[in-house]
Amino acid sequence: MKRRQLFAFLSITIASLFLALGLRLFDASPVIAQSNAQLLVSAAASLKDVMGEINTLYQKGNPNTKISYNFGASGALQQQIEQGAPADIFISAAQKQMDALEQKGLLLGGTRTNLANNSLVLVVPTKSTGVTNFNALTDAKVKKIAIGEPRSVPAGQYGEQVLQKLGVFDKVKPKLVYANNVRQVLASVESGNADAGLVYATDAKISKNVKVVATAAENSHSPIVYPMAVLKSSKNSQAAGDFVKFLSSQPAKAVLKKYGFIVP
Repeated sequence: MKRRQLFAFLSITIASLFLALGLRLFDASPVIAQSNAQLLVSAAASLKDVMGEINTLYQKGNPNTKISYNFGASGALQQQIEQGAPADIFISAAQKQMDALEQKGLLLGGTRTNLANNSLVLVVPTKSTGVTNFNALTDAKVKKIAIGEPRSVPAGQYGEQVLQKLGVFDKVKPKLVYANNVRQVLASVESGNADAGLVYATDAKISKNVKVVATAAENSHSPIVYPMAVLKSSKNSQAAGDFVKFLSSQPAKAVLKKYGFIVP
């Protein structure tokens, strides 16, 4: 009798183990499917270098999430999103573009936050000696000043505000050469096609071919803020939300600081 009871007990125990194992195997497939995600981040051109390093850092702990980037002028990216272009996350170089998407109900509620801040600087080719401050831009020797297209490039909007605040905008307006994004402004100065240019401090930091001759005062332009948010149209909103949270983490902030961004 005891042998029968023991056999019955062992049979029930073994059956229970197989049942539990079977349930785990059955549940594993959905978990794996959810953990593999592809994200597309539309981000301001000035974030290209820093996001590359942050992406490498994120992938180490999240190998199943593949992240691709679409870098460009914030205004152009805004228009792409409004027209239905696929994207999971938007990071702008100004509040204006993010505000526009929020007003149209295109952001996922509760996901908007600020990534970092920046400053605006006046740069010239490394060997240049003619321009040492903003007022020097009015000098007749300065023929071309590169600046972002204000209608779509936040750096251009900030740049115009600075020139107007200093009272030199009307004098230098004929010299302004407009670019489609801030990295094009930087390239124009690096190549010598422009005598000077207005870019972010972080852009100047990555180039050996330009030097900073002046930094715009904070009260001479609107605050340079990089807001970010998950888009309502995202098909991977959970993974997108996780990445946005990571961008506010200490490891990500350390990388942002390394590249010259000002973090909260």
